[in-house]
Amino acid sequence: MSSSVSVDSTASPPKLVLDEFIAKALSSTPAELHPFFEAFNNLYTRKLWHQLTLKLFEFFDHPRSKPFRVVVFQQFVRDFEPKMNQQRLVELGTKVSKEIDNPQTQLTFLTSLLSRIDADKSKEAYVLLLANIAQVKLVYGDLEGTKKDMDTAWKTLDQLEGVDNAVNASYYRVAADYYKAKAEYAPYYKHSLLYLACVDVATDLTPEERLLRAHDLGISAFLGDTIYNFGELLMHPILDALDNTQYDWIKKLLFTFNEGNIGKFEALAPLFPQEPILEQNYPFLRQKICLMALIESVFKRSANDRTMTFQTIAEETRLPIDEVEHLIMKALSLKLIRGTLDQVDQKAHITWVQPRVLSRGQIGELSTRLGAWIEKLSSVEGRVAPEVSGTA
Repeated sequence: MSSSVSVDSTASPPKLVLDEFIAKALSSTPAELHPFFEAFNNLYTRKLWHQLTLKLFEFFDHPRSKPFRVVVFQQFVRDFEPKMNQQRLVELGTKVSKEIDNPQTQLTFLTSLLSRIDADKSKEAYVLLLANIAQVKLVYGDLEGTKKDMDTAWKTLDQLEGVDNAVNASYYRVAADYYKAKAEYAPYYKHSLLYLACVDVATDLTPEERLLRAHDLGISAFLGDTIYNFGELLMHPILDALDNTQYDWIKKLLFTFNEGNIGKFEALAPLFPQEPILEQNYPFLRQKICLMALIESVFKRSANDRTMTFQTIAEETRLPIDEVEHLIMKALSLKLIRGTLDQVDQKAHITWVQPRVLSRGQIGELSTRLGAWIEKLSSVEGRVAPEVSGTA
């Protein structure tokens, strides 16, 4: 059984002669693979397609099957692929394609398979394969082709309900990787978190993949120009991958931003040269921590104490007072807060602050404020109740 076979044609393969295929396989493959081919023969003859599919996955997962995966797919699987579950067929084909070293041949193999998938009847399989094709194009540097396939896949995916997690994961993974390649931090952050929502971080990602994903999410959170709420990331177990590594300070910096703690930010700033992109963007990061400090300062105040002088804001954010107005206008434009500015009296009246996912410390502060509010309410009730009783 030759380990090389042509994959450049969408035409129907030669008709399978099962006995010849099995005999050739048994004579040219290691003995430990022979039980698989004997099972293939039995299951194919009995037309047990589901069981045959499961056995094929076992075969392709066997380390010694590596040189024979493409030829088995092309010469055997293609004979009965219309009878298979189409999503499982795509998963099998994608696994096989990784054994093809030549980029163009690999793409030809996958696009040939795509042409045999009915996009109307097997929409999830179609999206899954298209996303995997986009991933291959991305690996080989075809960003334009990647984006085109992503957009096509999304048009179908966006109309589906109850989609298999594997299908969603394949799309969000390539989308995140595409935006990483384009250095578009906010879209990467969004799609990467969506990808993680579709997988089991502990079992579906290797330790190296978890570390890289956590690192990249941290960097994108810092540099995303629309990301001012890190709560979803801070609660995600992916961040545990940073513990006790050379990147553990990135996790500390994420919590520092979420707290709007400028003192801790300045203490961690000497580590920025370890990530040159953070050092290069220090002015942006400084403005961002000031905005986070402003949000935190407003959040800590009760609803009837949100008129703040420029001087107070300058002290909270450690900015010169002549830069405070610009900071407030930036926060307003980003919709982090709502309110009005009194430039004459140098005051800002804040009426709303962006909802956020709170840390335990912030929840504790909120609980304290709620307790004070309840006490105040009880006090009012104590004064009003006798009057109400007297007039009853």
